Amino acid sequence: MTPLTSSKSLLGRSLLLDGVVSGATGALMFLAATPLAGLLGLHERLLRLAGFSLLPFAALLVFLAVRPRVSRPLVWTIVGYNLLWAVDSLLLLTTDWVAPTALGYAFTVFQAVAVAGFAGLQYLGLRGGRVVTA
Repeated sequence: MTPLTSSKSLLGRSLLLDGVVSGATGALMFLAATPLAGLLGLHERLLRLAGFSLLPFAALLVFLAVRPRVSRPLVWTIVGYNLLWAVDSLLLLTTDWVAPTALGYAFTVFQAVAVAGFAGLQYLGLRGGRVVTA
């Protein structure tokens, strides 16, 4: 397992930004699930659980972003998780399980595109990251 440099690199900055945005979004979805459910047309439980699941993920991202070195396989896992989240978000809109409002569609699509963008930046950071020999 070869570690990569993280902080102050594209990888480190993209992990940090992803962590801050994921944390803020997760806190909003978890704490304001009831009013958001009405505005977005998404289930309160879905918003609360998705928001809660983002909090430890966000903490991990921030932790990794400030580390001098990060594990390449762990970052690949994060890229995969982000891509899965983006695809699942879009697939949710094709089911009868939710009946989102126009704002709910916009919210879901926007966050899916943003998460896919973070995955892309992290991928680029992996490709351009300097390998550190321990």
